[in-house]
Amino acid sequence: MTADREFDAIVIGAGFAGVTAARELNARGLRPLVLEARHRIGGRTWTDTFDGVMIEYGGGWFSPRQELAVKELGRYGIPLVKDVLPVPEWAVFPTGDGKLESFDGGEALGRLGELLTVVFEGSDELLPDPHDPLAAGERIRAVAGRSLREHLDGLELAPRDDKWINTLVAGFSGGYSKNGAYEALAQWWQLAGGELAGWITIEGQAPASGMSALAQEILNDAQARLHLNTPVTRIADDGRLVHVTTVSGKRFSAPVAVVATPTNVWRTIDFEPGLPAAHTEVVAQGISVPHSSRVWFRVRGDFGPVHVRDDEGGLLTPMFTHAVLDDGEQLLTGYSQHPDFDPSRPDHVRDLLARLLPQAELVSYKAHDWGRDPYALGGWALRRPGQLLRLPELQQPHGRIAFANDGIASGWHGFVDGAIETGFRAAEQAAVIASG
Repeated sequence: MTADREFDAIVIGAGFAGVTAARELNARGLRPLVLEARHRIGGRTWTDTFDGVMIEYGGGWFSPRQELAVKELGRYGIPLVKDVLPVPEWAVFPTGDGKLESFDGGEALGRLGELLTVVFEGSDELLPDPHDPLAAGERIRAVAGRSLREHLDGLELAPRDDKWINTLVAGFSGGYSKNGAYEALAQWWQLAGGELAGWITIEGQAPASGMSALAQEILNDAQARLHLNTPVTRIADDGRLVHVTTVSGKRFSAPVAVVATPTNVWRTIDFEPGLPAAHTEVVAQGISVPHSSRVWFRVRGDFGPVHVRDDEGGLLTPMFTHAVLDDGEQLLTGYSQHPDFDPSRPDHVRDLLARLLPQAELVSYKAHDWGRDPYALGGWALRRPGQLLRLPELQQPHGRIAFANDGIASGWHGFVDGAIETGFRAAEQAAVIASG
């Protein structure tokens, strides 16, 4: 093993949290080293092309209310493409007993919007300052253990309404509404302005050059040494230095480290001494949705832009038209949070598409399975019931180790904006530790 001390801080992970932390450490006069397990930067964002069209395997949209992300785009002169999704002309929604039926797109999605307003009514009192989710004190603490399913049960919606809104909120919380905390999704609603018009903007605009280009711009400003293909297996804090060991056995040491991997990945790293109780608890529970795949389909068929939703727990939901191509074919994208979905099997993908949208003939597809990705172990973060109460502890350093990822953000948890937020905070904490 060798020691390398041509740096003052080690950042583990080159997603948005990691590259932001590295840049801000550099701005504070520290020389950062970034260790990234993959062959690329970006973490759970990943820009690629599919039949000549730019696609994103992970997060790919920004809301104008995600102020940190918007500021970064402005800083690097990256324009946004607005109204990136065509308006669905029709929709396929569940009606019961595993059946799917077709509806007018405006009618179905309009009803979903009405139901969202019902679901989040009163959330402004629970989250008066959505960037400080515990600001309401006892009021928010009283509901922090409530799941989305429990909240829906209390609304006593009509059966079809319950089924429709449940397929939406369940999709955000990992496939089943019992997994997600009500206040976590209500916080997204309030961060988006507490109204449907704001909520819609969450998927309303995208960076013209892709998410990977923005991550690269931030990393360029960090002036950091970057080691790709360098998974970390052990992080040891001896009270004076942090020693980081990689899978190849190489060791790097520095006065401080920032762990900028997803929370779900903490369990693959040997921490010495061990993690605090709050961190250990969320390692066992998980914060990021555990099973998440993003699929892109090129299809042909005589139909217009569509939005498809399956029952809660379906293998692929939602799926919708991303673009109508020049030759009349469509580019669809879909998400799966089901452990049985296997995008590596073309027959499996083809059969599933035939069930959800028999009008579509599959031409080709591309996919990435974030749940089986060893350096993600899941998709975006959405807090589980009760995890909000652990947030202040999760945001604190442990010895000479600071933490950053979208799952421990105060604001836009589960989004790039939240990852950037935690990168700023971790850099500030690490700089204080290094100067002590």
